[in-house]
This record gives sequence, C-alpha cells and structure tokens, in this order.
Amino acid sequence: MNNRQHQPHVSPSATDYSSFDFNLRPSKRRGSYNCGRCGQPKKGHSCHVGTPSTPSPAAATPAPSDSSAAISAPTSLSSSRPPRHQHYSRFRRALSFDNIDLTCESPEPDFAIEELLDPDPELSGGLPAAALWEVLRRLPPPGLLAAAQVCKGWRETSRRLWRAAEELRLRVPPRAQVGFVGSVLQKCSALVRLSLTMESDVDATMLACIAFSCPNLESMEIYTSGSAVNRITGDELGRFVADKRCLASLKMEGCSNLGGFVLCSSSLSTLWLSDLYSLSKMIFNCPNMREISLEFSRQENDSTDLTTMADGLGRNCPRLQNIHIASIRLSHSVVLALTAAGLRGLRMLSLVLGSEITDASVAAIASTYSKLELLDLSGSSISDSGIGMICNVFPNTLSRLLLALCPNITSSGIQFATAQLPLLELMDCGMSICDPTSEDSNSDETCDFELQKAFNNKLHLMYQKLIIKHCCLKKLSLWGCSGLDALCLNCPELNDLNLNSCRNLRPETLLLHCPRLESVHASGCQELLVDTIHSQVKNNPSALEDQYPFKRSADGSKRIRVPHSFSQPPDDDMKRRRVGRRECYVVVD
Repeated sequence: MNNRQHQPHVSPSATDYSSFDFNLRPSKRRGSYNCGRCGQPKKGHSCHVGTPSTPSPAAATPAPSDSSAAISAPTSLSSSRPPRHQHYSRFRRALSFDNIDLTCESPEPDFAIEELLDPDPELSGGLPAAALWEVLRRLPPPGLLAAAQVCKGWRETSRRLWRAAEELRLRVPPRAQVGFVGSVLQKCSALVRLSLTMESDVDATMLACIAFSCPNLESMEIYTSGSAVNRITGDELGRFVADKRCLASLKMEGCSNLGGFVLCSSSLSTLWLSDLYSLSKMIFNCPNMREISLEFSRQENDSTDLTTMADGLGRNCPRLQNIHIASIRLSHSVVLALTAAGLRGLRMLSLVLGSEITDASVAAIASTYSKLELLDLSGSSISDSGIGMICNVFPNTLSRLLLALCPNITSSGIQFATAQLPLLELMDCGMSICDPTSEDSNSDETCDFELQKAFNNKLHLMYQKLIIKHCCLKKLSLWGCSGLDALCLNCPELNDLNLNSCRNLRPETLLLHCPRLESVHASGCQELLVDTIHSQVKNNPSALEDQYPFKRSADGSKRIRVPHSFSQPPDDDMKRRRVGRRECYVVVD
C-alpha cells in the first residue's frame, strides 16, 4: 500500500490546536493543495506567515510606553460617508461655526488589541487580530452586521466593535420601526455621539428609545429627509434634555410641532433648531450655552415673540459666543434686547432675513459688542452708513462680513468695507447690487419669493463698478449682482470667487489679478465673460513669478529672483522640479 498519505500542513513552530473545537467547521472530503495562510503550494513548503504563538502573560498587554502596540477603539460607525456640507439651511451658508465642533470630546480608551480579540488567526479567517479590527471598523452598520455571520471569530470581533464604538451615523429607512433603531443602539454601550437621518416620522417614542439605550450620550443630531415629519413636541424635548445630564450638543431639523418649550440643562453648550413656527414660549436655562442657532419658517402668520426670547436668552445664557437667528420677524427691538444682555463673550452674530433691521440696529450692535469676528446681516435694510459704522468699530477683529440681500448698499459701501477692514477674509454681497429692470427671476442662487421683497423697495443706479484691493481676502461672493458691469480685483490671497448670475458684467471691464484663485463660479453669465475668465486665470502674470530661480547676491546677504536670461540655462532636472501654475476651475453648471 502506498505510504503517501496526506499529512496536515503544520509549521515547525506552530502551536498545538488540539484544544480548539474543529467540529464547528464543515469537514472536507479532500484536503487543500495550497497553504491556508499564504496560498503557496504545500509540497515542500514551510509557512512562516501568520504563525500563531502562545503569548506570555508579560507580552499579552503591551507596556504603556509602547504606543504602537496598542490600538484604540473606533470612534465612528457610519452607514455612509458623511457629506462635507450637511443639508443645513442655506442661510447658514458661510458662518464659520458651521464647521467648528464645540462638543465635549471624550477620551478614547487605551487598551491593547489582544484584550479585545483572540490572537489565534485560525478563528479570524487567517487574518491577524489587528488587521481584522481595522477592516471591520471601516464597515458601515449593515456591512458589520453581515460580517458577524461569517464565522465565530468575526462575530466576536463585531460584537466587541459595537461595544467600543463612540460615534454612530445611521440612516433610518421609511418603513423601519423604532425597534430597529433600538436593536442597533443597544449594541453600542459606549456611544457618546449619535446622528440619525430619518426617512420615516420621528416622535417621542424615538426619543425614549435613545434615552434608554444611550445613557452617556453627549451629542445628538436628528435630520429629516424626504417626506419624514418630526412630531416631537416642546414638552417631550424639554424632558429629554433635562434627563440627559451629559448632553452637550443637540441639533434637530423639522421642529415645526414644538409649539413651545423650556430647556433646562447645565451641560448643553450647542443647540441648533430649524423650521420653528409660532412658538408660544421659548425659555432657555442653560448657563453653559456657547452656541445657538434658531431658524424659523418663512411664513407671514408666524406669531413667535422674538423680543421676549432674546431678552431671556441674554439673561439665562451669559456665556454665549455664537448666535444665529433666521426669521422674517427680526426687528430693531430684537437687536436692542440682545444688546441689553451685554454678552461679553459674543464673537459671532448672525441675524438673517430681518428687513426691519436698519442702521440704528448696527449702531446698537457696534456700541455693545466691539470684538465681533463674524457679522451676518443678510436680508436687512442697512445702508452704506451702516457699513461705515461697522468699519469704524471692527477694524481689528472682523474677518467675516455677510451682507447678502441688502438692497440699500452700493458698490461704494462694499469698496469702503474692503479698504477699512484689513483682516477681512470672507465677504458676501450677493443680490445687493441688482438691476431693477431685470425680468429673469430664475437664478439658481435666488431664494424664495418672500426674500425678493427685501431688495425691491429701492431702485439702484444701474451699471455700478467695483474695485477691490485686499491682501487677506480669501472668499468673495457677488452672486446675483446683475447691476454690476465692471469688476477689478487685486487680491493675492483670493481662492474662491462667486459671480453667478452677474448677467451685465462685461468681459472688457473684468480684471482678475488673483494668483491663488482655485474656483470661479460663473453660472448664468455671458459666454464671452466665461471665456475671459478662463483666459485670465490661465494667463495670470503673477503665476509666472514662482518660475524665476533664486540667486544669492554677491555679498551673500539675501536671495533675489533673476530671469533665466541672466542666469545659467536650467537643465532637465531643474525643469522637472519647477513648480507649475496653480490650477483654477471655472464652474458654469
């Protein structure tokens, strides 16, 4: 009888696996001819890949000083990659605190991977424990649930991964029940940050489920998508905030059914509520509140008393730094209530769509808050005189000024602002310099009909000219300025320019001296103007400055640029190392 019987492939240094139960796997009728670890043929092969070894007690947990041997728990499980810009309301389009996270960051646990996973690669599908952990932590929740059905090792790894997760972003489908969300949340015992995109209706039952499953929740975001309706009332929201002692950030969309609320919390620092409508009461008792954003529905019959709300907000939230309120009921009395509060730490103030906000309101703001870094009065009725007051008070602090949809300002006021505010980095003057004879109202950037009333009160002089020279300006928005026919920009740091719907801007009167431009938006402009923009951003003479080589002067004191005609001809290596022009994209769609 032939003695060539198939022997199991065992590495010389392999550990004895007799203690494991191999009956968990289905038996094979024939053995594999390839190595299960490296895939090479078994004949004459000694495998050294992924060879398990019995860890000693001293090596099971790495020393605290060895940071490379320890892998922290994941901080995020997401159903999809989050968009760079969430679907917040477009009126918060340029506020810097959209991208600032003020939530309390909990420290990541510091433990070794050996404490989480079985070091045996046979139980993890042949993968090292660290590699399996890194692969599974990048899967979305549906993929992680599917991975748990592969084998016992993957199921254990998935279970421990759920327990270690600190952040979860979940999209709830239209037909999903509350039990679906509850079953997922119960897996995450260490969850501190939760973001739900609801495609189905949300009510108090969902809040109760979140409160029960996430006792240590610090940040919660609820967004509505499609036809989903937020049915949470003000009393239910108030009880939820009062019960969550660790909650520091709350962001919620579709709050049209609140009716009125009382929020009392010593931990809440960030609050965003949108789609508010006809609130009977708005009481905030949050002494540690740093940022608040309230957006109201643009309906004429909204009966919310914003003056009383602003007065209580100033008295009960003394640490406020960022305020954003968007409502057509904003008025001068609301501004006076905010200024009477004397918020010493206020740095960003955004009062949007208040057509009754005038130069007197600007004077009240300037006399009380002299350290503002961002001021957004879009949709107001301020004039060039108000811009003058802003420039006189905030020359050393203001870096972002937004005056879109302001019908009473002219190109002279915009030029004065750019000349008197040396730290200005962002300016938005969209729909301010308008052509009153234009009948085309189908602009992509034009807001709803209610907003057009703000700039139909006063007719401007047609064909205004704008000349801006600024060394720090990075973003400039002139969208919808159909009354602008000449533009000259000398801004070396400008990287984003919005000229959408500047229909009367002529190609022969356009001059862009902006070597760092990265994107120019020219949707709705003349074709000749778009061609002129293309030619100017590609043939900018300032881009050629970097191509001259440096040469040290004779005394060795400094390095100066010299043309190639006065220096040695560059070789091929120098040409390859030469920095090319900065590419600029012209967006016309």
